[in-house]
Amino acid sequence: MEVKQSVRLPAPVTEVWKRIGGFNALPDWHPMVEKSELAKGGQERKLTLPGGATIVEKLESKDDKSYRYSYSITDSPLPVADYHSTIEVHEEGKESVVEWMGRFEPKGTSAEDAQKAIQDIYQAGMDNLTKMFGQVGKST
Repeated sequence: MEVKQSVRLPAPVTEVWKRIGGFNALPDWHPMVEKSELAKGGQERKLTLPGGATIVEKLESKDDKSYRYSYSITDSPLPVADYHSTIEVHEEGKESVVEWMGRFEPKGTSAEDAQKAIQDIYQAGMDNLTKMFGQVGKST
């Protein structure tokens, strides 16, 4: 299965990447992540969610020049298995487009429920980025 979401922001790509591009930066912009702790020389992060649940993710690749990083989930309460994801930012004029893509298999639930769980996580992040940076076409 695959989920892909994007949001257009009225900010330069370097400014957006400075906020979201760090592998340890999720608590800075995603409302569902309370804490992120790096391990294994920065190649792994342990995310703490509201209520105390944790997700362990492994950094697969990172390229600050192309504004993207990829990671996989190694341990999680989410209803997914074999999860691989990429976050990247594209420059389009004076605006930025953030894309978050994930591939996974449902685990212990229906395909629809697994897809909705990931879509809801991505949407919460995109909605919060819109709050932080403003919306394209609207004055901030």
